[in-house]
Amino acid sequence: MDYLPVFLQLRERPVLVVGGGRVAVRKVELLRRTGAKITVVAPELVDELRELATQGELRYLDTVFAPQHVAGTAAVIAATGVPEVNAAVSVAAREQNIPVNVVDDPAASTFIFPAIVDRSPILIAISSGGQAPVLARRVREQMEAFLPARLGALARFMGDRRKAVKRALRTAARRSFWERIVGGVVGARVFAGDEVTAGKDFERELRTTHLTRSSGTGGLGLGECYLIGAGPGDPDLLTLRALQLLQQADVILYDRLVPAAVLERARRDAERVFVGKQPGNHTTQERINELLVHYARLGLRVARLKGGDPFIFGRGGEEIEVLAAHGIPYIVVPGITAALGAAAATSIPLTHRKLAQSVTFVTGHVLDDESLDWNSLARARQTVVFYMGVGHLPQIVSRLQAAGASADQPVAVIERATLPEQRTLRGTLGTIASTVQAANVSPPALLIVGEVTALAAADTLMVAEFGALV
Repeated sequence: MDYLPVFLQLRERPVLVVGGGRVAVRKVELLRRTGAKITVVAPELVDELRELATQGELRYLDTVFAPQHVAGTAAVIAATGVPEVNAAVSVAAREQNIPVNVVDDPAASTFIFPAIVDRSPILIAISSGGQAPVLARRVREQMEAFLPARLGALARFMGDRRKAVKRALRTAARRSFWERIVGGVVGARVFAGDEVTAGKDFERELRTTHLTRSSGTGGLGLGECYLIGAGPGDPDLLTLRALQLLQQADVILYDRLVPAAVLERARRDAERVFVGKQPGNHTTQERINELLVHYARLGLRVARLKGGDPFIFGRGGEEIEVLAAHGIPYIVVPGITAALGAAAATSIPLTHRKLAQSVTFVTGHVLDDESLDWNSLARARQTVVFYMGVGHLPQIVSRLQAAGASADQPVAVIERATLPEQRTLRGTLGTIASTVQAANVSPPALLIVGEVTALAAADTLMVAEFGALV
């Protein structure tokens, strides 16, 4: 390690910047965020620095650099672009053991500026030791994209409550408590900007933990549940929040529509419990509800991972009713529902200004109880997407045609949308049932009904964004 990463407290301390050009502007902008008392030495200033000097944001010395300028400063930065001046600044600072940075010259510097991810008070410094600044910036960009924008707000929220936690919990209990706060419902509410509700949830969690830890039972307190939409299948379509919570979950209850590649993104040591439907192993919704409550009462973080979106034919509404009835905190993480994933993967727009002014999602399981308005579903100039309808495709076609839909109405069936083995079959209401039967299509598959399905020619191969051939 060529450099020791440290964070320097500069608030109200004098810092010297030698140079008045564009490079100096960038350094001054950074120093202003630290609260340092900035002095700029230069015979000329760019307009931005001159304006700051006029406003009293920095002290300006209209002169060339002299060694005495470094006296009494906490740090010195040489940003002149003139090698001889930069070298003189470096020598003067070193002679007085003052930290000095010469821009783009690590050999003349005793410290360097890293790429910074600023979520104050959380700060992340990334450095290549001056060897690859572009690479360091690229790493910073990736971390910027990954870290929640309100991470600093969560740090301040926790800092304001440290004393209360210290009073309520013994040392051994504090770490697990804070981990639940950071990764659970309280943290999620802070990230969403709802600190009022987060504060109430925090107090409840602290009381519960205090009671269970103080009772001598060794209890871990109440756990929490995450209802996570796994998206249409492609693991790269998981949301950032879904990935974060999958890495925190102790237990994962997953269904048949969750591919192995998505499960691979979860925490390695998390317990995985299959709760899907397959021959000889049909887990009822009542049993799933029982498992959610059971694991949460053990103090565990439980991820209910389901294909698509939890609230679109995913029974997420039923599950949060159960969790709420038992006082178990939960987070709902939306996912890309299968209809949107399939449409994007096949270049079928679900709405179109000339062809479809509305889109309707329908479950293909409800066919005979007259709860569906088939006359409405059969109308033109709209798009209707049937989930879980392949097994009932002939009946769906029959009901639509009986309600007035034309046998020539364009349709498409997308099997295993967004996955490498995706298949798309296009046709009409009059032909699609036989086409699907001949192709031996199996679930998961969607039926899309509407003029929009004819926009892409059935015999044209195209590569969609997801890399699937249609």
